[in-house]
Amino acid sequence: MAQAPVRVLVVGASVAGLALARALRLAGLRPVVVEKLAPSVVAGAGIFLPGNAIRALRDLGLDNPLRPLGAVIRRQRYFDSAGDPLCGVDLEQLWHGVGECRALPRADLHRVLLTGAGGEVRHNTEVCDLEMDDETTKVAFGDGSYAEYDLVVGADGRRSTVRRLAGLGGAAHPVGTIAYRSVITGGPQIDEWTALLGQRSGIVLMPMGYGRLYCYADEPLPTGSTPPADPLARVREIFGGYGGPVPAVLDAMEGVQVAVTDEVEVPSWSRGAVVLVGDAAHATSPTLSQGAAMAFEDALVLAEMLRTRPSVAEALVGYESRRRPRTQWVLDRTRDRDRTRDVAPGLRDPQLRDKGARIFQEHYRLLTDPA
Repeated sequence: MAQAPVRVLVVGASVAGLALARALRLAGLRPVVVEKLAPSVVAGAGIFLPGNAIRALRDLGLDNPLRPLGAVIRRQRYFDSAGDPLCGVDLEQLWHGVGECRALPRADLHRVLLTGAGGEVRHNTEVCDLEMDDETTKVAFGDGSYAEYDLVVGADGRRSTVRRLAGLGGAAHPVGTIAYRSVITGGPQIDEWTALLGQRSGIVLMPMGYGRLYCYADEPLPTGSTPPADPLARVREIFGGYGGPVPAVLDAMEGVQVAVTDEVEVPSWSRGAVVLVGDAAHATSPTLSQGAAMAFEDALVLAEMLRTRPSVAEALVGYESRRRPRTQWVLDRTRDRDRTRDVAPGLRDPQLRDKGARIFQEHYRLLTDPA
């Protein structure tokens, strides 16, 4: 960009914000990164990174520090609730030439990204107001201070403050399910990504190395309902009748995180000198495990646009026009897969045994190509 250095504020120091800070520094910019939470607050549980997420981390120069962490996942296996096989997906074949798939503790990924961001993160720093014009944005912080930037990036997740203050969209929309997450040790030996599908509920088990398993489960949440007060008891109630490795997993499970599943779909990702990335712009349910991958790709494309386009305004247009079709694909495919929850197992399971592998691979077809 042939002009004075662009002053960039990145709001949010989780996956999207830290990846963007890294991408911007690689592009020659020096962003300011703020986070309203304390540095000790890091999302727990685990994360599954498919091949396109690993490719993006490679483009960010962060694949090497990731290699010792977690476990490479080579295959996905689907079973019915009794533990009888439905289908499988060869992930090495699916993502050949793109990247391996890996499951790891989310805190480990956060440390890699935080180190890679290459600059200080101002924690305990909340954005309270935005005064916007076409070329700059004045930001009011919670400590009473103000600063002006050429670009403010909302990388603050599906409940984005920046999205609300910039008038780019309201609250995330619940999709009618509730998610449970847990990391267990001392459970059964599981070497592959393993899903057991029941009647409108399912549980996924992923090895993360060193005897750790990342467990993700979900169930429908009726409109107006709230998460259970005792999520561990609820998980044991829902999945207590499942077969396969589930009984041993439930016996080893000690703590469970619970959250209502929601999505974000807004008509525009930018207004003036404010733009959204990651879940703040296009969150989906975690069915395809694409949240981190889409955030990493957003970071790379936005940084490229800021480096190559003659103005911030043109960079934001280029960023959204390139990224929106891909994120829309993910949203559409996620909704397609989520709709299978409403199909009775008596109809669903024969279909999955017959052509489940082809169906699941098709959901990623576009994503094997570069962002």
